[in-house]
Amino acid sequence: MAYFTSPLDRRSFVRLGACALGSAVLLAGCSGGQTAPAGSGAAAGSAPADAAGDDTSAVATGTLIVGFDQSYPPYGFVGDDGEFTGFDLDLAQAVADKEGWEVQLEAIEWDAKDALLSSGAINCIWNGFTMEGREDDYTFSEPYMLNGQVVVVRADSGITSFDDLAGATVITQIDSAALDVLEGDQADLAATFATLDTIGEYNTAFMQLESGAVTAVACDLSIAEYQMAANPDTYVQLPEMLSEEHYAVGFKKGDTATADAVTEALRELVQDGTVEELCEKYADYGISFDNWVLA
Repeated sequence: MAYFTSPLDRRSFVRLGACALGSAVLLAGCSGGQTAPAGSGAAAGSAPADAAGDDTSAVATGTLIVGFDQSYPPYGFVGDDGEFTGFDLDLAQAVADKEGWEVQLEAIEWDAKDALLSSGAINCIWNGFTMEGREDDYTFSEPYMLNGQVVVVRADSGITSFDDLAGATVITQIDSAALDVLEGDQADLAATFATLDTIGEYNTAFMQLESGAVTAVACDLSIAEYQMAANPDTYVQLPEMLSEEHYAVGFKKGDTATADAVTEALRELVQDGTVEELCEKYADYGISFDNWVLA
């Protein structure tokens, strides 16, 4: 079974090793630095420092430094050509074009995102980033995409509801919205599991699900839709939702200027048809314009 394929082509997901940025923070993909695709801005590894309190925002520098998880299709991943691609990365480029900014793509270790944002190594998190529950930690653009947290099981598991997860081994991504929900509002449900495990990225989680090493994966609706589209006879989503939420672009707390600029650019991209075109481009990956919420 192929875990890293779409209905259109086979995708190769290469987890890049972490390396030091300066002496304080770790960046994934810094092995010589992976540059964004041609025309997409500066090379990785050249992010401005914020140690002296410099303003590293996109509005101030003219460069949008996008922190993203490169193993998070369809929002950010590595294509067959070895270049970064994905719905959110295309959106970021379109917004930057509107604003006259350069784009720098930084594949990051997800649990290092806060340190990277604080240091100025990145100046936004744009990667299917859930805003609910994080409002006190970041300044957000207005939400642009409806999302939810769901549970996916094997199609042949016989599991049809949350009640059937009693005694199950459930896995989710570390520091994810799904983990937040299962440790918060859905803690009673999680208490019925045999274990609630975490893993660095969802591709491996779904490998474990297909092999039978785990019973279920808790993840974003978009990730579930992508995996089910890529492997239609292998996985099913349980009908209940753990939570309903929204994606937004996250910035360092207080960077309202960039957040407002991004929101306005996204509105313009809706009006000129760019957003709908991108949704159609990634439709076979589970992206739907019906889930777009920013007018």
